[in-house]
Amino acid sequence: MNERRTPQARLRGVARELAKFGTVGAFGFLVNVAVFNLCSQAFGLAPIRSGVIATSAAICTNYLGNRYWTYRHRDKSGRRREAGLFLLFSCVGMVIENGVLALSHYGFGFTSPLADNIAKNVIGLGIGSLFRFWSYRTWVFRLPEAGGPPPPGGRPRRPGGRGRTRAVSR
Repeated sequence: MNERRTPQARLRGVARELAKFGTVGAFGFLVNVAVFNLCSQAFGLAPIRSGVIATSAAICTNYLGNRYWTYRHRDKSGRRREAGLFLLFSCVGMVIENGVLALSHYGFGFTSPLADNIAKNVIGLGIGSLFRFWSYRTWVFRLPEAGGPPPPGGRPRRPGGRGRTRAVSR
């Protein structure tokens, strides 16, 4: 008889995934804030230009962390597809993040370094991160296809499912 994963087991799995994603994101956040402030304060670049440079640096570090830690058990067969989608969804997140900064800085006139940091690195990054978490787990780092070999340390996949795993009792 086949047993399906309980809702509690699924919730624990998503919680672990979210914790890893958050850890990688925290490191990316540090990169993002440091590069943003370096560009805008030390080099005097415009806020949006600084934001794009900072987010680009964070995207690179986040891809490595997510691919090789958070989602290391996910499908690795289509790296070009994965990298392309990661870049696409990261750029959408970048637009969200820097759109909030642009609205705050140019639309509302909040132009202090503190206001720019809050707009970009708190509000914009928060909204962008929610979008990225959903899009990465849904489209980029997919579970292996049903019927393929199980992931290392994983269980066999349910045929016809979206690649989710199930316990098999003998």
